[in-house]
Amino acid sequence: MRIKIKRFRGVMLSAAVLFLSGCAVGPDFKAPVTDAPESYRTRVMPADAITDLKWWALFDDPMLHALVSMALENNRDLKIAVSRIEQARATVGFTRADQYPHIDVEAGVQTGNFGGGSRSPDTNSTVYLAAPLSWEIDFWGKFKRSTEAARAELMASEYGLNVIQLALITDVVTTYYQLLDFHQRLAISESTLDSRMGSLEIIQHRFDKGIIAELDVNQAQIQKEIAAAAIPLYERSISKTENGLSILLGRLPAAIKTHKNLTGQPAPPEIPVGMPSDILERRPDIAQARYLLKAQTENIGVAEALRLPAISLTGTLGVASTEIASITTEGGVWSVGGRLLGPIFDFNKNKRRVEIEEQKMQQLLYQYENTVLTAFREVEDALVEIATYRKERAAIERQQKAAKNANELSKERYDKGVSSYLEVLDTERTLFSAELQLSELQQRYLSAYVYLYKALGGGWITKGEMNENTYPERPMSYTTELDQRVVNLIE
Repeated sequence: MRIKIKRFRGVMLSAAVLFLSGCAVGPDFKAPVTDAPESYRTRVMPADAITDLKWWALFDDPMLHALVSMALENNRDLKIAVSRIEQARATVGFTRADQYPHIDVEAGVQTGNFGGGSRSPDTNSTVYLAAPLSWEIDFWGKFKRSTEAARAELMASEYGLNVIQLALITDVVTTYYQLLDFHQRLAISESTLDSRMGSLEIIQHRFDKGIIAELDVNQAQIQKEIAAAAIPLYERSISKTENGLSILLGRLPAAIKTHKNLTGQPAPPEIPVGMPSDILERRPDIAQARYLLKAQTENIGVAEALRLPAISLTGTLGVASTEIASITTEGGVWSVGGRLLGPIFDFNKNKRRVEIEEQKMQQLLYQYENTVLTAFREVEDALVEIATYRKERAAIERQQKAAKNANELSKERYDKGVSSYLEVLDTERTLFSAELQLSELQQRYLSAYVYLYKALGGGWITKGEMNENTYPERPMSYTTELDQRVVNLIE
């Protein structure tokens, strides 16, 4: 029995040497080369502090920080992304197992006078216990390519989590500023309504004394109702925005507390944008697209290997006997065999499989390139929004101040009988419109900084930091450290 086991081991060792000497067919992945502009169209800060970007340091609002923290902990889309990572990690182990021998256990007892398709005059009994082994040698690298594809998909799922984190943070912050904007516009509408109700009382009193015409009363009534109609509009907008923000936070729709009004939100400092080529390494969606492309490249190798013969080894080591007493003494059995099975004529099915995988790779290459182009566009859009919203907001601020002064002067002129009430109406409409527009521009201006930070690929956090509910002082290296972390998890 000992000699047989040695022979069995020798055969398996020879197969292992053959396995290691095999080759992997199909193309090897090469990272696509993408052209990047030398500079952005809009003037930006130098890149001396690009690694110090921290979204949470840009906006000094404790309530906003608490909302982002709650969203990172409870958001359902984020939980789905984490689950996908665990699924991808399990897929790596599931796929990698195909590279190694499969050893099972088999046992049986049989008695009777029928066997092998014929009847025997005697009653025969058989008892056996065996460990069958099967191993398809990965001579063409089919299983190796499959494992590498699964690893790449795991990396893509890790970066996919970062994409969702970054989008979630952006949505929470911008929705919060939208909520502050609606609160401020509601306050402006209520204040305007109070002012116009006071004016209407005065005008009504003058009309009752026969000093002014009824037309002035009607005009004042119209302006009062315009302000009154704006209040339920913004109340509705506040409720809907709170409902949307609640879903981002992973809870049922409810009221959202705010810490500061929109005017009290300080403008963030200038963000050091850096070179355009930096976002190729910083943005998680670009890294995700690159790893999906790598996974599909490996799948081409799998399809190529399916066109070639498969080499399999089988073996059995165990004990068998017609007598239970002798099964462990003289009942040793073993067998080793090999098989080669390859396609000859399949109406080009395997060839078409390769072509299908190649076209999938081409589609993912275009998707990667489009992701890169979109990234550059988003940065450019955010930069020009910040620059133009700043100028537009400054102009509307001056307009609002002038409209407020003009409204006060027009009321004085009307009280002195110098001008008609139409002049007051015109200045009131201008002032109300300017105040509402200024609130919206402030919200858009702050949101533009958030979109710029997202476009630059900053602000996502690692899974460990998310679990600990803390934020890093510096963003990690988006390719080197994360790649190594994932490799450590799957090896």
